[in-house]
Amino acid sequence: MAGKASKPSPKVKPPEPKRVRAVLAALDRLYPKATCALHYKDPWQLLVATILSAQCTDERVNQVTPDLFKRYKTVKAFAAADITELEQAVRPTGFFRNKAKAIKGAAGAIVAEHGGKVPGEMAELVKLPGVGRKTANVVLGNAFGVPGITVDTHVGRVCRRLEFTAQTDAVKAEFELMEIIPQKRWTLFSHQVILHGRQVCKSRKPLCGECGLLKHCPFGQEHIND
Repeated sequence: MAGKASKPSPKVKPPEPKRVRAVLAALDRLYPKATCALHYKDPWQLLVATILSAQCTDERVNQVTPDLFKRYKTVKAFAAADITELEQAVRPTGFFRNKAKAIKGAAGAIVAEHGGKVPGEMAELVKLPGVGRKTANVVLGNAFGVPGITVDTHVGRVCRRLEFTAQTDAVKAEFELMEIIPQKRWTLFSHQVILHGRQVCKSRKPLCGECGLLKHCPFGQEHIND
């Protein structure tokens, strides 16, 4: 007996290239110096900080990581860490058990399989415990200079409102956005849209009347008088 046909993934008509260019130009005007808000000194520190940033503000992560990296100075130190002590060290970031497990697991894999150095390829990064494409793109784009679109909750929300994608799945949205955003801009675009989502295009009460993207945004045009 044949199974039911799967529901097709939502997809909007690709935006006009002219509107995409206008949005990118506006983002450049609004956020010319957008960059990663997490503090780090090397790819490993950025990987740890990014894992900790899940369901947590970057500000809180930046408060936790200085002492964390003083206590565990190397990847090997994280791999050998007592899991209970590591949990307590990252507890202020929330979901501390899962995060500690992911960090210790990633450290162990990096020591065992990559000589203690964070790999600079997507295929290898996503094999690490607790590392998906979003985390990998943050590390690749900022620590290795490899362009990537980071689809967090802000990027997903803003891009759906712009009708750049209709996908609610982060990976599917990433691949659709890769088709319309120039590759050299992927990392910068992510930082700019994250800032815009935090400051203006908020989830519950978007500030459409104050938005520099308003004239290019179908959602904003529809909700400006709400």
